[in-house]
Amino acid sequence: MNDRPVISPFESEARDFDDWFFHNRNVFESELKATARFVTDPERTLSVGAGSGIFDERLGIQHGVEPAAGMAELARQRGINVKIGNAEDLPYPDGSFRGILLNTVLSYVSDRPRAVAEAARVLEPGGHIIVSYICREGSYAMLYDLAVARGKHDPEAAPPVPYPLKFMQGTHWCSTDEIISLLNGAGFKDLDFVQTLTRHPRYSVLEVEEPVPGYDRGDYVVVRGTRK
Repeated sequence: MNDRPVISPFESEARDFDDWFFHNRNVFESELKATARFVTDPERTLSVGAGSGIFDERLGIQHGVEPAAGMAELARQRGINVKIGNAEDLPYPDGSFRGILLNTVLSYVSDRPRAVAEAARVLEPGGHIIVSYICREGSYAMLYDLAVARGKHDPEAAPPVPYPLKFMQGTHWCSTDEIISLLNGAGFKDLDFVQTLTRHPRYSVLEVEEPVPGYDRGDYVVVRGTRK
């Protein structure tokens, strides 16, 4: 497939990625709370697409895989043991981990079924996959797609410090139906969901939200599935 987003901005401008979370601290904390709900064994969890490690450091995750060297270096500075690699070809043997975290990663890979199958491969039986995603049916995804199409954010609709366009080029926002299909197709069962960012994007920066069950209201959704 040829729809893989260009990772060069994540290579050379990784600190801009971190800066967005610093400027949108309440959004970060809301997403972190939702993700943490399912990361129950961080020392035995692999972060796939670890990025700068900004989430993993707080979650207590010690191992990661990341394709962009600039991001990986920031993660290492946070104490994460990061290997350079891709979600579709993880550099670990079968059954290596109790948990796999794909934190918004499926929007950035070219072969999503293979990435989920790889997660299943490196999980031990009974282990958990944790997938977070900006849902395609939500306000954030629609706002981002519109900004990419226009070449700029709408200042009356976007948060005061909007997500940089360079990190959204070629991104595929997954719908919840697609996520469920991917996980079921790889043999995961007992799917459990939490959601956050239930306000309009412009106002989601105002305060930290507690995650709530389900996927029908929040723009940021986290699902956990169990490997058979």
